[in-house]
Amino acid sequence: MTDDIPEIDLTDIQVIRDPFTAYGDVRERSPLARLRIPGIGPVWTLTRYEGARAMLGDPRFEINSGSFLRPGVPEDCLPYMRTMSEMEGAEHARLRKLVAPAFSPRRAEQFRTRMEPIVARLLDDLPGHAEDGVVDLLRHFARPLPIDVICELVGIPDSDRPRWREYGAVIASGSGQGLAEALPGIIAGAKEALVPRRAEPVDDLLSDLVRAQADDGDRLSETEMVTMVWLLVLAGQTPFNLIANAVAALLSHPGQLAALRADPALMPRAVEELTRWGGPILLAVPRYAREDVELYGAEIRKGDPITAAVASANHDPRVFPDPARLDITRPAPSVSHLGFSHGPHFCLGASLARVQTQAALTALLHRHPDLALTTTVEEIRALDPGTWRLTSLPVALNGKSTHI
Repeated sequence: MTDDIPEIDLTDIQVIRDPFTAYGDVRERSPLARLRIPGIGPVWTLTRYEGARAMLGDPRFEINSGSFLRPGVPEDCLPYMRTMSEMEGAEHARLRKLVAPAFSPRRAEQFRTRMEPIVARLLDDLPGHAEDGVVDLLRHFARPLPIDVICELVGIPDSDRPRWREYGAVIASGSGQGLAEALPGIIAGAKEALVPRRAEPVDDLLSDLVRAQADDGDRLSETEMVTMVWLLVLAGQTPFNLIANAVAALLSHPGQLAALRADPALMPRAVEELTRWGGPILLAVPRYAREDVELYGAEIRKGDPITAAVASANHDPRVFPDPARLDITRPAPSVSHLGFSHGPHFCLGASLARVQTQAALTALLHRHPDLALTTTVEEIRALDPGTWRLTSLPVALNGKSTHI
């Protein structure tokens, strides 16, 4: 049976350019495939929604330090590198329980009024960045927005935010070496930010964490607190590719854009559909088999890496009818998409990302009713086998495009 399992070569330009078709072809042949990744070797992947979702919640597959590439991390930063993201079982559940209230859907909605002025300020600045009537929304809106929001919600002082913007740009670039170089400053900044919140808690995420540390018998240690803060900054960059992808998708689907403009109440449903249809996550963070496991007739050996093909699962016709069609009025399925993962490691910041994306799209479309792409999406698509993202997002704020 193992010899019949299809392979997906992540160096194949056709796979990189159109992963939805490439993964989809394999998905319809087999629920299990192998990825060929240069320098890493074969990685098992689940191609269908049912199998992908099941694996993400299966304790036989664990996230550990091998799931993350962190080259060149300075030695004094190493105690802060073991984040909740790579913990499992009771250890992970303890930390998750302590910090989860700060990231609940209700808390995210409460923060919406803090996000909206940040969105508005960035939109105010857009005309000043235009050249010949064209502005790069990725550079001047989608990318700076998440770090500005997370600084506001975490409680970073205004005077420190310029350097945190630099940290955010490094993190958003995806450069492992850049992150390693920025980490000492990020960790030092996290320690500095905690000091005033212990003396005088306010309405921000740091104060929520300080209260969790003080009020709960199972407290966060000091190292865990500092680690959590830098993890917040890292995770807080999640929405920027989602926002850029969503804008590009709407501008290249005029009917969907018109439906959303006609009924702004569709925005929450639209964000879910945009995340399912073209979210940035193509592959889940790799897990490792804790024991020998048989899946679909193949033996996954202890220690083997395995991932979920999120792009494939979110386009599985067994769950999402006519999955290649973007439809912001699509009825909610009985199960949710996997754009924010599933199981114990479901994205802690998913509610914040959803509300931030809703706020960004609502304000952008209201402020610029004639917004238009000035190029095709294909021309600005990054050739990245791991993330579905754009290299830029040039738009005319008050013009029509001939490229739609």
